[in-house]
Amino acid sequence: METKINAQQVRDREAVISLTQKLVRIPSVYRPGVEDGNEEKAAHYVADYLKAMGIEVFIEEVEPGRPNVIGIIDSGKPGKTLLLEGHTDVVTEGDHNSWKYEPFGAEIVGDRMYGRGTNDTKGNLACMITAASSILQDKEPFNGKIILCIPCDEEGMMIGIKHFIKNGWAEDVDGAIICEPEENQVCISQRGAMRLELITYGKMAHGAISWSGINPNLRMAKVIVELEKLERKEQERLGKHPTLGWPSITPTILKSPVKGEAQINVIPDQCMTTLDIRTVPGQDHEELKQEIRNIFSRLSEEDADFKADFTVIENRPWTETDREEAIVKSVAQAVKQVTKEDPIYNGVPGATDGTFLHIAGIPIVTIGAGDRDIPHQINEYVDVNELAVTTQIYRQACLHFLNDKGEK
Repeated sequence: METKINAQQVRDREAVISLTQKLVRIPSVYRPGVEDGNEEKAAHYVADYLKAMGIEVFIEEVEPGRPNVIGIIDSGKPGKTLLLEGHTDVVTEGDHNSWKYEPFGAEIVGDRMYGRGTNDTKGNLACMITAASSILQDKEPFNGKIILCIPCDEEGMMIGIKHFIKNGWAEDVDGAIICEPEENQVCISQRGAMRLELITYGKMAHGAISWSGINPNLRMAKVIVELEKLERKEQERLGKHPTLGWPSITPTILKSPVKGEAQINVIPDQCMTTLDIRTVPGQDHEELKQEIRNIFSRLSEEDADFKADFTVIENRPWTETDREEAIVKSVAQAVKQVTKEDPIYNGVPGATDGTFLHIAGIPIVTIGAGDRDIPHQINEYVDVNELAVTTQIYRQACLHFLNDKGEK
């Protein structure tokens, strides 16, 4: 029995390393207007790979050149449905010359594989596919169904997972494993993300005759000061979350004028900032939006010329999954079984595609290979031994969940 397990692990290790290299070597950065600047080639490679495994595959075009791939592994027996999710897109590699190793070379040096997507998250996509392949190759008995969800655009507005849900694929899912780089920690919470574009309005005038205009920059400065107070109030009210840290309200882009050229002796007519608001359990996004409206109201009472509004660009709520959920127990048991250590529970500092699965009512756990601080960096890498461990965790988690063997 021991020889069989070791042989299976060696086989899976070789398979996951090879598949990761092949996926990383297919650039899938979304670059509008650039030929092959999308996920299409990576998605079709994955689709062909899944078909070769003998499973049912669906390809759905979300936007031209940006397909979702869905693989269905049906046991033919009644039971639960488990979803494994990993995206095909990666962020830009930035300046090629800043990389020590070719960004799409997937070169292995020592125990590390380098390249864009090795960590976030083509390595984990390869792990979930290899885990499913391993179950099929070994004819492991299980009940119910496994869905491999491989969407586009996780790094953008997450149009892939939204399309997946809209088309009904998530309706009967009982639990989901989100395959992202989390050092194989069992992440059961995620910070929410609300992105706003906020504009203050003024009146264009000569800088030397400032009284003839209305300066939107001064009004924006007051707004930003009030937002800092709101952030502090929320932090004092909620404290530091044990896995997600502090809630935050961060002005990022600041632009004035919003349109046209800036000139040092011209008061612009508008000033714009974007807000990256990160939320934790206990915060309500609608209440936060009302707090910002209240800031506008207070400032307009003090200043008859004050005028501002905001637009919500994206709204992703925080998520939290109870440790008693079957998917959490199954993943935790798999971690303990594979690593021989107690699982470490943690949270995801940002949003993932799992955010929208959570909104759809699906319990989610985020776990995968890769240093949590490495995504999107120059010289991104993943430890190949960790890929092998993650593959076994996914494999065992699937079997525990579908056969009801989660830790009680």
